[in-house]
This record gives sequence, C-alpha cells and structure tokens, in this order.
Amino acid sequence: METLLTFIYLPLIYALYIFTKHLFHKLQNLPPTLLLSFPLLGHLPLLEKPFYRSLATISARHGPVILLQFGSRRVLVVSSPSAAEECLSKNDIIFANRPRLLAGKHISYNYTSLAWTSYSQHYRNLRKISSIEVLSAQRLQILQWIRVDEVWTTVLALLRDSSERRLVDMKTAFFELTMNVMMMMIAGKRYYGEEVEDEEEARRFREITTETMRLATSHLGDFVPLARWLGVGGVEKGMVEVKEKEKSKVFMQELVEERKRNYGSDGSGREGSMKTMIEMLVALQEEEPEYYTDDIIRTLMLVMLVAGTDTSAGTVEWALSLHLNNPHALRKAQAEIDARIGHDRLLDESDIADLPYLRCVINETLRMFPPGLLLIPHESSEECVVGGYRVPAETILLVNVWALHNDPKNWDEPREFRPERFEKLDGYRDGFRLIPFSAGRRGCPGEGPCRADSGVRAGRSSPVLRLGEARGGVG
Repeated sequence: METLLTFIYLPLIYALYIFTKHLFHKLQNLPPTLLLSFPLLGHLPLLEKPFYRSLATISARHGPVILLQFGSRRVLVVSSPSAAEECLSKNDIIFANRPRLLAGKHISYNYTSLAWTSYSQHYRNLRKISSIEVLSAQRLQILQWIRVDEVWTTVLALLRDSSERRLVDMKTAFFELTMNVMMMMIAGKRYYGEEVEDEEEARRFREITTETMRLATSHLGDFVPLARWLGVGGVEKGMVEVKEKEKSKVFMQELVEERKRNYGSDGSGREGSMKTMIEMLVALQEEEPEYYTDDIIRTLMLVMLVAGTDTSAGTVEWALSLHLNNPHALRKAQAEIDARIGHDRLLDESDIADLPYLRCVINETLRMFPPGLLLIPHESSEECVVGGYRVPAETILLVNVWALHNDPKNWDEPREFRPERFEKLDGYRDGFRLIPFSAGRRGCPGEGPCRADSGVRAGRSSPVLRLGEARGGVG
C-alpha cells in the first residue's frame, strides 16, 4: 500500500513543484522558459546535437528571448536581430563579462587571455594592444608578404598534386595554410608542409595545437558541479594535465625567448625591419616592460592561434564548397575578377574594394556558415531588461548566430546561396541580421583594421584579411 501511495504522490509532488516554479517564473517577469525541467540538470537533457539547431527549434516555439537552466546556471538564449542588438548594443557593457568556464581556467591562463578575461582594465589593455599594435592596418600591411608567400606555396602544392593526379584533402590544405600564415606572422616559422626547418619543434607544435583545440570548448562540468567532481568524461583531468605540463606556455615562451635573443643582434630591432608579432611586442616591451610582459605576449599569441586558424580554414572550405555547388556564382566571381583585374597579374588584397561581388560572396558564406554558430558566451554583471523581460545578474548569454542568419523572417530563402542579396545592403550592422564577428565591446578586434584597409563599410571588408587573420569574435 505504501509503495502504491509513493507512486501516486511523487508524480503529484513533482508536478506541483514544476507548476509552482513556473508560476514564480512568470511573476518575476523572467523570459519564457520550458515547463519541463530536471533536477540537477535543468533543461540540458532536452537539448539534442547540434545544440545551435536544438536551441533554434526551442526559440521558434517560445520566442526569440528565452531563459533556460543549464544545470546550476541560468542561460539567456537570443535569436532575433532586435534581441541581439539589445544585448550587444544597449546592454553591451552589462554583458561584457565572460562566464567562468573550465576552458578559461585551464587553457586560457586562469581567465587572463583576451577571449576569456572579464571586462576590466586588463581586458581593455589587451584589446588596445590587439587592435592598435597587432591587428592595425599598418601592421597587417607590413606582414602582407607572409600571406602572399603562403598562398603561393599552397597553390603550387595543389598544382603539383593535380599534375600527378593525386586526390587532395582541401580541408587539410586550408587548415595548414592558415596555421602557417598565423605562425609566420607570430613567430616567423612554418610548422606544416614541406619547408619545415625543425621537424621536432613542428611535431610539438602540432601536438599542442590539437590538444588545446580539443579541450577549448564547454563541457558538462561547466554547468553541473557534480559531474566535475565525479570526473565525468575526464575533460577537466585532461585540462589540468595540459595546465600542469604547461606545454603551451613553455612552447610559447621558448618562441618569445628565441626572438628576444635574435632581436637587435642583426639590426632587426629597427621598426622598419620588424617582421613578426613577437618582435613587435618585444620592441614595445623594451619601452614599457611593466605593461608588455611575457604573459601578455603569450596570451595574445594563444588567442591569435586558436581564434584565427580553424575558423578561417573552415570559412574558406565552405566558400569553396558553395562555389562548386553553385557554378553560376563561381562564373560570376571569375568574370568580375577578369574584368576589373585582368589576366596579367594576381589578385591583391588592395583590389578587394573594387570587387563588390566577391565581397558579397564572402558575406553570404559567413551568413550561411558563420565561424561561430553560437557566439562565445557572455555573462551579465548586473540585472537588466531584454525584450521587456527581467534578466538577473550572472546570467550566461548565448547569441544563436546560426538562428539569426537562417531565419526566414530575416532572409528570403536563407538556405539558398545568393550572394546578390548583399548588393543593396549597407553592411551587416543593418539590424544585426548578420554578426559573424560579434559586436560591441567583445566584438572581434581584427574587424576594424580590415574594414579600414578595404575602404568599404562594415560587412564589406577584405575577405583575404578576414579569412587570413584572427577572427571569430575572440574579444
């Protein structure tokens, strides 16, 4: 009899708990949420992979501003241009913080890197260095020869493979290209392909890169403390091992020390002859050692490496795929280049401003396949209002970029590749319908210099720079 009563009362008690919780949720004017919620896990069991699509489905049913419970953490999910603008413009400074996730602790030097540090003077310093010193139009121009040289090397390798009738893995080719571009710009070294100077050093670099990118994501332990305590998945253990071994830190510091030894020994310390990001930062360190520390240099190197390689390679890969599946767009882009550039020279980065259709192609690729389907999480520093709802302090913000870019309310037939849709638009800040590089204080620091260099408005900057430099809203 007692067992029977238990089976009867427990569901009733749970239903009463859900109803009461939902009632209080509405009385507090919190954003819409899902009625069903699980103890300890919240709404996590209701999400299916891929998460951005699952969140988009939930938003389509409950509205563009929803509040979910991921374990012990509140998560605000926005999926409309107006809601994104409200968060990243009107409430920009409130949502300028980052949540304390495991990746930020173990991979990003205890929340001190540009990507994971919260909004503070330290962040503003890093942002200033990256925007003005590292990613300025002048610095990018000085290092242009690296991008040209690496693209030439890749093209020649592809031609050689084609002449020998060998199959080519374009995903790998693009990844190695962006890695070599970034590391040549950072340290003047190549770690992929045939022209590698130190095979052992290259092997260490590739191992560290693979390990870091595998762990630099969100995990169950970020939201469910019990899972972290039980070591579910062994993710934090792997992060701790990476941190304890300090493979990344040691490797980056070795590069810094090497450039310090070479700096100035052959006149390379002079401004006009600087060739790498490390050399430039070492020069600044001599002038202001308390400001440009080795820690600052290493964190900037790490963020540039993680944010500017895999994202860039993926975007180029999608652009190639879209062109192959839409030959009319490929022919139109080729015709524009032939008409405006001609056949007697190669396309240069400075030509991009005169190639409007090519810019449209890049924007359309970024719309359909943004580098980050969900922006790096933000966190509210105080209570605010979004969409007329009250959002408590310390609420994680997820901007569903994929939902924004693929909503029929924002774009006509969004899954169709139509570069022409951008021909009459003033740029992707128009209503926040297209935000591949985020916006506001945590927007990508490389966006501004690229836009200025191309001489065009926001959303129409040089795809060569965009796809070759640090991107993905790392700020």
